[in-house]
Amino acid sequence: MSSVETDGRVHPACINASNPFHECSEYCFRRIAQAQQQPLDATTSDDEDIKANGGEGSTGMEGKRIFEAQDQSTDNADEPVDTEVYAGLSAKEKKLFDLRLKLNAARKANQMAIVAEKKREEAPQESRGISKKKWFEEKQKKLGKQLESNGLDMSKAYMLDTQEDAEYKYKKWDKKPAPFGWDVFNQRSLYNAYKKRTKNVEVTMEEYIEAQKADPDFYRDGTSLQYGKAPELPEANIDRMVNELVDRGHKRKEFSRRRKFHEERDVDSINDRNEHFNRKIERAFGKYTVEIKNNLERGTALPD
Repeated sequence: MSSVETDGRVHPACINASNPFHECSEYCFRRIAQAQQQPLDATTSDDEDIKANGGEGSTGMEGKRIFEAQDQSTDNADEPVDTEVYAGLSAKEKKLFDLRLKLNAARKANQMAIVAEKKREEAPQESRGISKKKWFEEKQKKLGKQLESNGLDMSKAYMLDTQEDAEYKYKKWDKKPAPFGWDVFNQRSLYNAYKKRTKNVEVTMEEYIEAQKADPDFYRDGTSLQYGKAPELPEANIDRMVNELVDRGHKRKEFSRRRKFHEERDVDSINDRNEHFNRKIERAFGKYTVEIKNNLERGTALPD
């Protein structure tokens, strides 16, 4: 009996240990000792076991094992039940078995509700858009830990980059800045814009060769006297041109880019947020307050 003694009211090996209102008695300890002395598949034929199993013999033992399986786990409420053994149980055993199934199902539902409630109470992690500075600091901490585990410092951070990351960085570095000022209208920029426009236009060499054969002056020189000739074009080519123009109009409406910072402009803000606010104020009230602003800058608006 000493091998099954416990300090608490319920022994962990008891079949009723999952019941919070159960207290182990002498019968529970005797059953635990018998289970430790003989294998689980051994059968008992003494009168006490038959009496404990409701006088059902081997059928009562099978029912008892079903009860033990139901009590040992809280996640088996959805597992199938052996119908043959269940049919051999008595009315009281069936009722007890059904009650234990409901108890396990309720316990499982309570555990899932507790986990869901804990997730709701936890503060959500900030995304990149909410706090970009915090996101960057956490990224640097993770990178520092990886470098430290590999025996590297921050100057060797590029050694952790994959091939895809390196190709993306090189492609980003090699990207030339957008043309600014009068460079927008030079021949190089106009040619690049033309290639970008015609990138999605479908052109086949068969159509090009046929047009060349149909017109003897397809490649005419400066001495050609052809003037004002309008060749016949198929409807498909005209529709293709119209679609390209419509698509270009849509892109022009949706186009938007961040304007560059001009160093020649006067600085009238203390940070980026204040600069954005000043731009909005200037759009709304700039033409009404330009004289007051000039007087304040010259000092003529101040009293003597």
